[in-house]
Amino acid sequence: MKPPVGSYVVDGGSGRLGIVMGHEGPYVQLRPYGGGKEWDAEPGVVRRATPAERLSAATAYANARSRGEVP
Repeated sequence: MKPPVGSYVVDGGSGRLGIVMGHEGPYVQLRPYGGGKEWDAEPGVVRRATPAERLSAATAYANARSRGEVP
């Protein structure tokens, strides 16, 4: 699967939700919701995030911001 740039996906290898930033070589480049360091995921283990997973990530980010843990 080669998801489009900007889509929300779950890396099945790590279980992390990320936003597709690009494709480099055989990998999909992902960035955490809300920003942070990109990581490479294998396309075969990446799947589209469900609406519930996207909402959970947005909620976690909003909570972290309210606690002052992210800029």
